[in-house]
Amino acid sequence: MRPTRIRCHNPSGLLSILRKLKSTPDQEVRILLLGLDNGGKTTLLKQLASEDISHITPTQGFNIKSVQSQGFKLNVWDIGGQRKIRPYWRNYFENTDVLIYVIDSADRKRFEETGQELAELLDEEKLSGVPVLIFANKQDLLTAAPASEIAEGLNLHTIRDRMWQIQSCSALTGEGIQVGSRSQARLMSTGASHLSYRASL
Repeated sequence: MRPTRIRCHNPSGLLSILRKLKSTPDQEVRILLLGLDNGGKTTLLKQLASEDISHITPTQGFNIKSVQSQGFKLNVWDIGGQRKIRPYWRNYFENTDVLIYVIDSADRKRFEETGQELAELLDEEKLSGVPVLIFANKQDLLTAAPASEIAEGLNLHTIRDRMWQIQSCSALTGEGIQVGSRSQARLMSTGASHLSYRASL
């Protein structure tokens, strides 16, 4: 499986922003990790943190992990995706620099539901302009839809108010989300650009 990336909104400038900010020590980026239940969010987070993924339980509340990479400290907030928990997502929107949204690419029956949740997030005032990295997870499964199909189904091409990227991955194998990968660099540089923008307000 080769990771698929679809980008828009000046993606070529993301890495240059990162290079400019790499000289700044302890640059912190607050990342909000959301998505429907059973999408693989916690497994993905543990992969980012290079932790054991053999025992994963559904997140009933939230997990917080700090990951050091590329000169940045990534503070990742993993919030449970069960329907009863989703109304509380908004309690964590404040000061978010990057939104990571995880989709189960193999669960086509829930594509409409996950699309609705993502659309509502993009309409949230407190997340206005926040860059979005969408992980099309579970690409190790034969039934997984490719990232390009998911992007088209979610009408990602209509997003004009923020930087966004969709990345195919497998949280189980770690492919597409390895720390130090290009997707990681883009994630951090996108967050850094939002930090710079927020500081200028």
